[in-house]
Amino acid sequence: MAEGRRCRTEGPVLKYVYTHMRKGPVSGVSIRYSQAFKMAIVREVEQEGKLRSEVMAKYGIKGKTTVSRWLGELGSGKIGRIIRVERPEEVNETKRLRDRVKRLETALADASMDLAMEKGYLRIACERAGIVDVEEFKKKAGTNARVKS
Repeated sequence: MAEGRRCRTEGPVLKYVYTHMRKGPVSGVSIRYSQAFKMAIVREVEQEGKLRSEVMAKYGIKGKTTVSRWLGELGSGKIGRIIRVERPEEVNETKRLRDRVKRLETALADASMDLAMEKGYLRIACERAGIVDVEEFKKKAGTNARVKS
């Protein structure tokens, strides 16, 4: 339960501090920042070029990823985002390679299906011909084919 509520001013914006008392030995402080405060922090980092660590120290922000999260949510996207720049030929090359991979995967699937069908046909043919050991038949057939060549 909230035991006390204090309000501190940090320049033109407010930061609210709630103190929670929990049962047991653990008690903690939960800090809620106003939207205006968050936007002021993001503005300082993006427009004034201050480091995240500087802003965190200046305003007493304890969370390691708090400012980074605010930059991702409220920022313009200049900081903390990776932008990949490609030349038109690189984009075309990527598309060409993806298409090639797709064709090769289709060819592999077709070849696997053909092999499975051939194995099935060979097994059925050997059963009808009364051949018990299919592997032995394949060895003999392979030897005879090499001798005739």
